[in-house]
Amino acid sequence: MTKNSKSFHLIIDLISIVVLIILDRITKNLAVTHLKDKPAYPIINKVFVLSYLENRGAAFGIFQNRQIFFLIVSVVFVVGIGYFLLKLPLEKKYNVAEAVLVFLAAGAFGNMIDRAMQNYVVDFFYFELIDFPVFNVADIYVTLSCIALFILIVFVYKEEDLEFLSFKKKNKDEQI
Repeated sequence: MTKNSKSFHLIIDLISIVVLIILDRITKNLAVTHLKDKPAYPIINKVFVLSYLENRGAAFGIFQNRQIFFLIVSVVFVVGIGYFLLKLPLEKKYNVAEAVLVFLAAGAFGNMIDRAMQNYVVDFFYFELIDFPVFNVADIYVTLSCIALFILIVFVYKEEDLEFLSFKKKNKDEQI
């Protein structure tokens, strides 16, 4: 297995996803240990606090108590990311997209683990100044990855750069 082989890249992607999930798990465990059943802990007074919350919904608390639905969507989402990682060409221009997909998968898995194990996601970051919904490290992965993916698709990659995603086979005339 060479450094430029697809197998090598996929193994590095998998290791990266696992490391990012571990980081998410550590932060959530710290939140449970140090924040649960305690008052919010201000980092920057009236701006940013650590505040424990058990989120039984999706992003920003929407769709409360639909855990089976979220698990199914998460599995489909992660399978889709896996498909894209498999199809992604081994060219330098796709390195950022590969990293973005790794963070996206880690975020999806991180929250999926919470939902599967305890029927809620542990959230603990809160921007009090703007009353932004409470969130966690996995949410940061997902949110920033979605923004980065949008920027890549809209501003960086051209249509022909994304042809590898096509399900249709090229006919003989197009292969020349």
